[in-house]
Amino acid sequence: MPNFQNWRRLQYIYFMFTYLKNDLPASLVVFFIALPLCLGIALASGAPLFAGIIAGVIGGVVVGFISKSALGVSGPAAGLVVIVLNAITTLGAYESFLLALVIAGILQIILGVLKAGIIGYYFPSSVIKGMLAAIGIMIFIQQIPHALGYNRAYAGDTRFFRSPGESLTSALTNMLEAISLGAVIVTLLSLIILLVWDKILVKKHPFFKILPGPLVAVILGVIYQLVFGNSGTILSIASQNLVSVPVPEDFSSFLGQFSTPDFSQITNSEIYIVAITLAVVASIETLLSVEATDKLDPKKRTTPTNRELVAQGIGNSVSGLIGGLPITQVIVRSSANIQSGGQTKLATILHGFLLILCIVLIPKFLNIIPLAVLSAVLLIVGYKLTNPKQFIEIYYLGKGQFVPFMTTVIAIVATDLLTGIILGMSVGFITILINSYKNSHFLHIQNNSNGIQNLKMTLAEEVTFLNKGAILRELNNLPENVFLELDVRKTRVLDYDVLEILDEFALKAKEKNITIKLISEKSVVVNPISYKDFFILKRPA
Repeated sequence: MPNFQNWRRLQYIYFMFTYLKNDLPASLVVFFIALPLCLGIALASGAPLFAGIIAGVIGGVVVGFISKSALGVSGPAAGLVVIVLNAITTLGAYESFLLALVIAGILQIILGVLKAGIIGYYFPSSVIKGMLAAIGIMIFIQQIPHALGYNRAYAGDTRFFRSPGESLTSALTNMLEAISLGAVIVTLLSLIILLVWDKILVKKHPFFKILPGPLVAVILGVIYQLVFGNSGTILSIASQNLVSVPVPEDFSSFLGQFSTPDFSQITNSEIYIVAITLAVVASIETLLSVEATDKLDPKKRTTPTNRELVAQGIGNSVSGLIGGLPITQVIVRSSANIQSGGQTKLATILHGFLLILCIVLIPKFLNIIPLAVLSAVLLIVGYKLTNPKQFIEIYYLGKGQFVPFMTTVIAIVATDLLTGIILGMSVGFITILINSYKNSHFLHIQNNSNGIQNLKMTLAEEVTFLNKGAILRELNNLPENVFLELDVRKTRVLDYDVLEILDEFALKAKEKNITIKLISEKSVVVNPISYKDFFILKRPA
C-alpha cells in the first residue's frame, strides 16, 4: 500500500510544476528586484557585498524549500540594517557577527518548536495595513533619486535616513543638481511599458501574462545601455547608475568570497545579546510579512507561522555558517512575486537559483542593467502598496482603524520599521482600552412613577478593572430619589474591582435615597448589602 505522506508530496510537486508558466516569469521579476536589494543592504550593513547575495540565495532556496508559504519571498531585510551595522561595529569583526547570526537562527528554531508563531495573529489588521502603506511610501520616494540618475545611496534602502548626515530630504534636494537625462528616459520608457503591460496588454492576450512587463523593461534598459552607454553624450548613463555585482576572476576567488563564523567568541556575552536581538526582530518582521503576504494572496492561503519560524531559523543559521546576512520574509519581494503572477513557492526557489547562477555565469552582463529600470519597477510596487484608495477606505471604517493605521504609517516613515510597529500597536491598544471604557454598560431612562425616576443600567458581557472609571462616573452622576434597575443577566465576567465599587456605592445610595434592584439569572434582590458576597457566594460559576 503506497505511503500517504509520500503521495501527498508527489501531488504537491506536481501542483507546483503545473504553475511553472506562472512561477518562472514571476521568479525572474523577483530576481531582478532582489539582486540590487541584496547588494545594497550588504553595502549599508557594512558587510561584504557578496554576503547579500548569499542571504538572497539561502532565503530563496533553503527557506523556500522548508517554508510552507506559497508566495512569501525571503532574503536580507533592510529593516535589520541598523542592527547589523551596529553589531559588526560592537563585535569588532564580521566573523564574530556571523557566530551571533548562527545562534540567532537556533533561537528562531526554538521559537518555532515552542509555537511562538501565534504571536503574529495578535497584530491588528490596521497596523499590518499601515506597515504595507508605509513601506510603499518609502519605496516610492526613495526610488525617485535613482529614477532621475542621482545615485549617492543604494537602491532599496527602506529607512527614512539614507546615511549618516544625509536625510531623504537633502538627497531629494541635491539630486536636482545631478539629474541624468539617460536615466530619466529609461525610467519613463520603463514606466510606460509597465503601465501599458499591466493595464492593457495583459487583458488583450495570454502571451502578455507569460512574458512579464518588468522583464521587458529590463531588456529595454540593457539595449539602451548598449546603444548609448559609451556614447559620451548626455544620453549616456554613468557607471554608478548601473547594477554592480562582484566579478570573480576564477573559481578560487569565487570561493574566497565566503566567510565562516569565529567560534572562538562563543563565550563572549555580547554575541548572545546580538543573537537575541536578531532573533526577536527578525521573527517579528517575518511574522508581520507573513500576515501581510497572506492578505495580498489572491487565493487567501494561510502560512503556518511556526513552520515559518523554523524555516527562517534554519536559513539564518546556514547563512551565518557561510558568510551571509540575516534573513527574514520580506514584503517588497513577496508583493512583487504576487503582482507578477506567482502561484506557488517554486517562484521563490527559482529566484534563489537565478541569483547564484547569474553571479557565477553572467556578472558582467548584469552590470549593464540601469538602476533606473529597477527603480521604475519599484515605483509601481510602492504605489500599489500605498494606494490612496486604501487610506479613504480605512478612514470610513472609523477612528478605531484609522488612528492606529496612520500612526503606524507616519512612525515607520519617520523612524524605522520596528519603532513604527510598536507605536502603532500602542495606539491600537489604547484604542481598545478607550472602547472598553465606553462599552462597559448601557444606561436607559425608562419612566417616572409616583414622582420617582426609573433608570436601568445593563452591564456588558465582560466588565473588568478597565471599566471601573466609566461605571463609577455613571453611578456618581445619578440624581437623588431614583429607582435603579441593575441588570447583570448577560454578564459573564465581573471583575472584583468593579464589585468593590458597587459595594461602596451601596452606602452612597442610601444617603441619596436611591433604590437598587439587582437582577441576575437566578434571582432578584433589592438593595443588596454586599455585591461581592452576592456574586462570589451565590452566583453560579
